[in-house]
Amino acid sequence: MRLKESIQAVIFLFLFSSVLISLTYILRVNGEVKDIFTGFYAEEDHSLDVIMIGSSPVYPFYAAPQLWGEYGITSYPLSSHVQRPSAALPLLKEAYKTQSPEVVVFEMRMFTMEDGDMATNMAYARGVTDNLKYSWNRVDAINRLVADQSERYTYYFDIFKYHSNWKTIVLVDQLACYRYEKKSPLKGFAMEAGVDPLEKERIPQCSHITETMPIPAEQEERLTELLDYLRERGQKALFIVSPYRIEEEEQMMYNYMSGVIETAGFRFINLNNYYEEIGIDFTTDYYDGGGHVNALGATKCTAFLGDVLCGNFALENKRQGQESTFKSYPSWEEAYQRYQKEVAEALVKIESME
Repeated sequence: MRLKESIQAVIFLFLFSSVLISLTYILRVNGEVKDIFTGFYAEEDHSLDVIMIGSSPVYPFYAAPQLWGEYGITSYPLSSHVQRPSAALPLLKEAYKTQSPEVVVFEMRMFTMEDGDMATNMAYARGVTDNLKYSWNRVDAINRLVADQSERYTYYFDIFKYHSNWKTIVLVDQLACYRYEKKSPLKGFAMEAGVDPLEKERIPQCSHITETMPIPAEQEERLTELLDYLRERGQKALFIVSPYRIEEEEQMMYNYMSGVIETAGFRFINLNNYYEEIGIDFTTDYYDGGGHVNALGATKCTAFLGDVLCGNFALENKRQGQESTFKSYPSWEEAYQRYQKEVAEALVKIESME
């Protein structure tokens, strides 16, 4: 093959791959998690102080606009439904490609659960893999999350799954994802305005439990791997458990996690031990009977997290800095203004349901 033909072939393959990847990004199913990830990729490089990694307790519990407005902290969730612990390290590595966070926060609820059926349910893997940009790190995430090697090709090239969505290619929201970058108006926060009260006799009281119980072996292996990686990088990290309808055995496993994590030199906080300090109310603050908070509960949990971050890590309050620094974050000011309006409306709605 002559040099000219070789160059033409390389150019063709490059253009073909670029079009195929962009088309895949557009055809991926739109929704809450896709909006979270495209919003993360759209953030300015090296602009985030805090990155939060974990399952669904992350994005409805902690409002990034509130952390900005009240503490001057820029934060963003890399969160998905039923996010297995095997995803934590690939997500952290993905974040490092464009961000240099001062602190990484890990939500630990999923570390109490065995992989079991989750390892074969493609929805739990695709929530992560199909929301990452194409890269070798994405390949690693697939290999860690998909047990059946014969099925991995449909994850490597997810257009095999989403090709039938071709009709959505004309939607503006979908077309905007051609680079998998689309601003998230509330910086990845998902606001809920419903109320589903937990019966008083079912409100958890487990903070008195001091016994420990080992977490599932595969999750302890992932936790050890993650802790080793964080120490090698010299990364500051905070491990938390969001308040929910906790069971006694789960509390015992969190006690066990606490020992492992704090021995490694990191901070662990189980918010289920701080209901009074947070002000959490299971009769008003949840939209699903004690699993995930509504907007009212989110304001409380976010304020508690903000106090912890400011009290334990030397994070600059960028809203109290010089005017030039303040003005360099216009999208965060816009997000905070929008958040204030939407949360006020949600709180009125929640109050009317009580």
